[in-house]
Amino acid sequence: MDPFLAAAIFLVTYALIASDRIDKTILAMLGGLAMIVLGIVDQEEAFAAIDFNVIFLLAGMMALAGILRQTGFFQWIAIRSVKIAGGEPLRLMLVLSVVTAVLSALLDNVTTVVLVAPVTLYIATVLRVSPLPFLISQILASNIGGTATLIGDPPNILIGSAAGLDFAAFLGNMAPPAVLVFLAFLVTVRWLFRGDLEVHADVRETVLGLNENEVISDPRLLRLSVAVILATIGGFLAHGLLGFEPATIALLGATVLMLLARAEPEKVLREIEWPTLFFFIGLFMLVEGIVHVGIIEGLADALFALTGGDLAVTAIGLLWVSAIASALVDNIPYTATMIPLVQRLGDSGVPLEPLWWSLALGADFGGNATIIGASANVVVANLAARAGHPIAFRTFLRYGSVVVLESLLISTAYIWLRYLS
Repeated sequence: MDPFLAAAIFLVTYALIASDRIDKTILAMLGGLAMIVLGIVDQEEAFAAIDFNVIFLLAGMMALAGILRQTGFFQWIAIRSVKIAGGEPLRLMLVLSVVTAVLSALLDNVTTVVLVAPVTLYIATVLRVSPLPFLISQILASNIGGTATLIGDPPNILIGSAAGLDFAAFLGNMAPPAVLVFLAFLVTVRWLFRGDLEVHADVRETVLGLNENEVISDPRLLRLSVAVILATIGGFLAHGLLGFEPATIALLGATVLMLLARAEPEKVLREIEWPTLFFFIGLFMLVEGIVHVGIIEGLADALFALTGGDLAVTAIGLLWVSAIASALVDNIPYTATMIPLVQRLGDSGVPLEPLWWSLALGADFGGNATIIGASANVVVANLAARAGHPIAFRTFLRYGSVVVLESLLISTAYIWLRYLS
């Protein structure tokens, strides 16, 4: 086993993912398989490192959201949001941000933006305004809202599975700072996009005249979908008592809904974002390679020596380092890399609980800094580019960096007051 070769494979893969020139799923799979082919880790160990609780949890939630999409529910939300906002674009942006944040907490932020972004593009076309302020605000809102729950943001799913933290634990520890940050975000985004949006009165009246009830294509399926999704979320909250992992509950919910809705499995499975799932699979194998050769253990020991084992310095430092790193690379591979490092710090005697929340907050909020910082960002950027409205790296950075800075200041105060004082 050559730690230098493992480090080279890891760093090259990361650099290419950050460059966004080659599909990140292909890169993650190539990196993970290179660890096997070049003898860094054997096939059995690499495959055993794949966390199927994460894979199946995401797959189940994507299937549920895919069935719900068939009902016209998200178009209903779009038209209803326009009416609630009175056709005023700035007010509409705030309403859509609230909707996106809530859905991101209940489904997951990647699934949410896949469903909501096309609807947002449609609304902007009807209102004859640029969709970029709406899309950028939705990216930011999705990452903030997703921070609140176990299933809301992929880094949370990774941390929850590795640390044995359940839905209730994430809700109790992550929802308070997420709510505070989101309230600050609503004030900030109003200031950031002031003067960018204007709608002519005749266009506004036309949009307000739309009937949202006409877009509901299948009321029965809508009722079934909402009931099953709510039951699934209830299962997440009670999964400790039930004795089942969240992945089992999500797959059960998806299967029950397919049965009740008499859905064709082939059609439902096409709704699942398979590239995202295989990105995770490659990532787990890639990270296992550097864990296997002792690189993570060495980094953890060095960090412990640097902080002297001081909990406050370690927790706050981890929060800010995680945010900065997640701005430079996707927060999913970063989190997957840091999990074994945090576990190693726990073995060295540092209390783990504050470190898990520092890692989660830093990775989740830091992903808002750049257009490549989180998977939801990349998904929306791709959708916007295909629609002829590319989001430039510098444009997003101008808005995202402000939101991340205020998020980290609030999170620092929260970590200090709740876990360190």
